[in-house]
Amino acid sequence: MPSSPVPSPAPHPPARDLTGLLESIGARDGRLIHLERTPARPGRHGHWPVWADADLLAAYARLGVTRPWSHQEHAANAVHGGRHTVLATGTGSGKSLAAWLPALSDVLAAQRLDGDAPSARISSYGQRPTTLYLSPTKALAADQAAALERLVHELESLQREAGTPAGSVRTVRTGTCDGDTPLPERDWARAHADVVLTNPDFLHFSLLPGHERWNRFLRSLRYVVIDECHAYRGVLGAHVALVIRRLLRLVRRLRPDGLGPVVLCASATAAEPALTAARLIGLEESAVVAVTDDGAPTGEHTLALWQPALRDPWAAWEGSEPGGPGAVGTPEMTAGPDSDDPTEDPSARRSAVVEAAELLVDLMSVGARALVFVRSRRSAEVVAERARHSLGLSMPELVPTVRAYRGGYLPEERRALERDLRAGALRALATTNALELGIDVTGLDAVLIAGWPGTRVSLGQQAGRAGRAGSRGVAVLIASDNPLDNYLVHHPEEVFAAPEATVFDPANPYVLAPHLCAAASESPLRVEDLALFGLPDESFLEDLAARGALRRRPTGWFWNTGLPGRAQDLTSLRGDGPPDVPVVEAATGTVIGTVNGAAADSTVHEGAIYVHQGRSYVVDALTEEAAVVTERRAVGYRTRAREHTSVRIIAERERQQWADGVTWSFGSVEVTSQVVGYITQALPGMEVISQHGLDMPERVLPTASVWWTVPARLTEAAGLTPAELPGALHAAEHAAIGMLPLLATCDRWDIGGLSTAVHPQTMVPTVFVHDAQAGGAGFAERGYRAGREWLTATLAVIEGCGCAAGCPSCVQSPKCGNNNEPLDKAGAAVLLRLLLAAEVARGAAPQ
Repeated sequence: MPSSPVPSPAPHPPARDLTGLLESIGARDGRLIHLERTPARPGRHGHWPVWADADLLAAYARLGVTRPWSHQEHAANAVHGGRHTVLATGTGSGKSLAAWLPALSDVLAAQRLDGDAPSARISSYGQRPTTLYLSPTKALAADQAAALERLVHELESLQREAGTPAGSVRTVRTGTCDGDTPLPERDWARAHADVVLTNPDFLHFSLLPGHERWNRFLRSLRYVVIDECHAYRGVLGAHVALVIRRLLRLVRRLRPDGLGPVVLCASATAAEPALTAARLIGLEESAVVAVTDDGAPTGEHTLALWQPALRDPWAAWEGSEPGGPGAVGTPEMTAGPDSDDPTEDPSARRSAVVEAAELLVDLMSVGARALVFVRSRRSAEVVAERARHSLGLSMPELVPTVRAYRGGYLPEERRALERDLRAGALRALATTNALELGIDVTGLDAVLIAGWPGTRVSLGQQAGRAGRAGSRGVAVLIASDNPLDNYLVHHPEEVFAAPEATVFDPANPYVLAPHLCAAASESPLRVEDLALFGLPDESFLEDLAARGALRRRPTGWFWNTGLPGRAQDLTSLRGDGPPDVPVVEAATGTVIGTVNGAAADSTVHEGAIYVHQGRSYVVDALTEEAAVVTERRAVGYRTRAREHTSVRIIAERERQQWADGVTWSFGSVEVTSQVVGYITQALPGMEVISQHGLDMPERVLPTASVWWTVPARLTEAAGLTPAELPGALHAAEHAAIGMLPLLATCDRWDIGGLSTAVHPQTMVPTVFVHDAQAGGAGFAERGYRAGREWLTATLAVIEGCGCAAGCPSCVQSPKCGNNNEPLDKAGAAVLLRLLLAAEVARGAAPQ
């Protein structure tokens, strides 16, 4: 939710038309697949509301905002009138004004000293109204805090210039509270702030469990602003929805009038914004006003779809850092950093990250300022380093103007980078999606997006960073080598289709249970709370009581305080997997890094090659405490884990009976996985050298899955022999997993799958695609609802791929536990055609 326009240094325009530059580069070898031009659009002004504070409007005018856009007026009036509202308009459309205009006007109205009686709405609080602003990232909260500080500074200056006595100057007190905020600043915000800017994590772990200390703020809470609400999807979205519902319930208990605050959700242009906002706050869709008619002006925008050229598979250094792993003479890593997966097979095409770095240099050479969005922290460093290396050979004066921006930096480092980018000291920044969400960066000419960002909503947000404030902008989507990217660049109509709906499931019992415990610890749960949390009756609470988590009393359900720890510590909003595993150097005992706990068995098992900051290590042992490693100067191979997975159907919730005995099902499953060994592969050609067994524990994941079955007689009639069937099923599974993100707001790493020629429960050929989160995240269910569209796209990407027997752009997977064996691309196409024919003919089959 970008702040209102603020003057910034006027950058020099590029010396050459960037669209023409891209066309000339892309014409050399067919890399430019499609160019989409969107014409400029004039703005439509609205009018300042009559209730808006006059001094506040004068402060906005001094910052260059003389009139609101039409959508700002509409949303501000709805919020001030007490209606929950979602404002879903384009990047850079000034959504923040719709929040701050009513919130700050109310604070200033409460301070009037001219003898006018405060409004009844204000007097019911007994003190100044407050506003809570929730942001998905610290960077966005810092951006909003800076914008508010500028606005408040102008407000105070105007009053002093008008002769207002110092003690009578009306103001707004703002404070930021997150994990980086020093304790004295938190204490001040809790005691004095009118506006507190924070994030859902702080709300969950600190504010709500310590609500007694926040009594002043919560009893006066008038507005809650949920910024970039489309970012809350999947399991994170379910967690955040329940945290917000806990907040609203608690405020209703604390406020003298028993009413809750008004909620404003700000979102990028997305499908069903009112439904998304309603599910976040636990209300019916009809209770939310949706403002979607964008009145802000936009400049001409160009979006290019780009596919890297085929590369030499023996060029082991390509895709790695200059002088780092994979450089000539030290080919430790051949995989490009697109997925940040050290076990990924070499791509048939050049890495999207390498392509982005080279395009960035081309753009900077003609004077453009640009952002490069990548999918991982490591890739951000790779792009910046490669670009600096190339610039150092031809334009050394530009080397200091290229930096990386990612998680893991100190807060002061991130803020300094943001300031330098706004001021024009930096000409290029390689970043993860941390800068996707609302940072007000003006004057950028181009955006490069290395790999499909996951959703059309995210694509629009990232591309919208270019050409802000009504100027021209150019964006390039560079396809990484996976089925979805390959499909999208060759099907522009899918890229530019309507944006997706946000998918999350607050009823997921694995997410809901710990939040009910947390809510009970904050204030006893009562019958009137059931609807807010989506509970039809008290049976779920009774089950928690039977497990010892809750205790029932005449006045409600209470948290069992006899249990160790706090209820809020039962869950984390960002995922409840095993903790990160430290990687310890055997010789020194130094922790050199960490790996995700869920991936430790497959990445730092005994004998694995672990690469860190350009150095290679061999894992000596993996214990419950750490992975112990020894550095090796020259390693001529890399390792890849082999995994065995099985799926047990727990409950079939829904089924569609298609023609010829084909079934399409959705339900609860239990996924059991175990790393059973690993292979070593020689560099750079990746030939298998040896195989090794491992004795690792089984991991069990209860989740949700979509699955389909097809009778063996149909596959045999279609020409698939029993020997070919496993490879065909496996290839179809991989391609389907790769294409599900087209329909659901997920990444391929959020889902998994299994295929088998004879499943022990169905007794026929079966393919599962399941969520990778406990209890499910809503992605598999989304696929179940859109079966024909999903299967059609999956078949199209297989048939449209030019490879002979299967590649990463169609049926190979970078996360396959069986090393992509067996795979039968042609057989997968046969199976998918069978499925689609059965679905089309389902009307003639018994239901």
